[in-house]
Amino acid sequence: MQSITKLRFDALAGYTRRPVVALFDFHEIEWYSEAEERLLAVLAREPEDNDFGASILARDRKGRFRAVHNVAFNDSLEETRRQLAADMRDWAGRPDAEYEQGDERGRPLNFFEPVIERQRFNPSFAVIREGEGYSPARELMSAMMYYYEDPDGNFVEQFQSTGFDARLWELYLFAALTELGYTFDRAHAAPDFLCAGILGHFFVEAVTVNPTMANGLSTEAGPPEDEEGRRRYLAEYMPIKFGSALYSKLQKRYWEQAHVANKPILFAIQDFHFPRSMTWSEPSLAPYLYARQYSALYDEAGALIISAHTVLEHRWGDKVIPSGFFNQPGAENISAVITNAQGTITKFNRMGFKAEFGSRSVRMIRKGTRYVHDQNAARPQPFVHMVHDPEYSENWVEGMNVYHNPTASIPLPWQMLPGAAHHFLQEDGQINSLIPDFHPYGTETAIFVED
Repeated sequence: MQSITKLRFDALAGYTRRPVVALFDFHEIEWYSEAEERLLAVLAREPEDNDFGASILARDRKGRFRAVHNVAFNDSLEETRRQLAADMRDWAGRPDAEYEQGDERGRPLNFFEPVIERQRFNPSFAVIREGEGYSPARELMSAMMYYYEDPDGNFVEQFQSTGFDARLWELYLFAALTELGYTFDRAHAAPDFLCAGILGHFFVEAVTVNPTMANGLSTEAGPPEDEEGRRRYLAEYMPIKFGSALYSKLQKRYWEQAHVANKPILFAIQDFHFPRSMTWSEPSLAPYLYARQYSALYDEAGALIISAHTVLEHRWGDKVIPSGFFNQPGAENISAVITNAQGTITKFNRMGFKAEFGSRSVRMIRKGTRYVHDQNAARPQPFVHMVHDPEYSENWVEGMNVYHNPTASIPLPWQMLPGAAHHFLQEDGQINSLIPDFHPYGTETAIFVED
């Protein structure tokens, strides 16, 4: 029996937790594996009586770790460890058939087994599947794929080809929402996730901003290099890109479906319209959602003053759209828009490396900017982190922003997405935000393999 980290246990089996567990006062304190991770175990303490117990997990017929045996609670930590070790040895010697639960249906997904010709691989998929530098992401996704449901039946084909970006964004949402304690009912193809937790239920529909195409090729040129051209691109063109994607989803009218009625709906949007665009485009989202532009000035005493003014429309060439997504007819049915510029391939690579997946020769340097908790700070603070440093830490929700709809018919309590930054439009046009201690903005991660 070998000790493992909670991060690795969660990556292998965290998807099996149920929200109801949080209602019981059990504190997980130790995690173990046996027989080259054929078995896993978690040891917990019940604080009120200071008792200790444990559960052993094994893979069912679909490859998912599920509980197969419980070690009874007693008042001795050492005795619980001893009994757990003995029980782990016993269960490790049993055949796989004894691990099956009897309720497994269908076959597990395999993200990386080719279902299309090699020449049709999305370049990013090929890098993850074949590159040593991205082996942490590959192995993390391989652990995750046993738990992922595919109601459309085309996830793997799209993940390997033209739909890679959209499917990767869905995988990020799956990981982040699981980390927050939610389970999913995917009996319906849309919206993407019905999330069930101890505070209630809500729906999440994944949205992606995609490049404009002509004859199968992207026509996107990215922001101009000059300062004024870049300012106009972010103030006019990017709201049009965000608006097009969000408005298209709004026309689906999910709230009219019987299984969706009377539950909050969240649109989760990620920008893939240009390489690495999510690292710089998110500041254009809030002004479009709330139809406001903001400027920062300092008064004579050095205090920061944020001024807001209403924006009526966004114009780029012949394209004109009204500003204010939350003001659009039907948008009152959308409780919030969420995004995370960090929800990319490199997020999976960093999280996979910290969970001890992939080549140990991989090294990563993450740099970017973070929010400064100073009411007079107008600019974020730069940071540089060595991901391979033993002290480095990160979680899935880190970097998430939740923009709450001020006119939502069913508001989303901010407590349902803890760890994210939450933004609320006030009556005076200002935005009030709840920001975690460490909240990054656009970051980039340099990845290399030591010789």
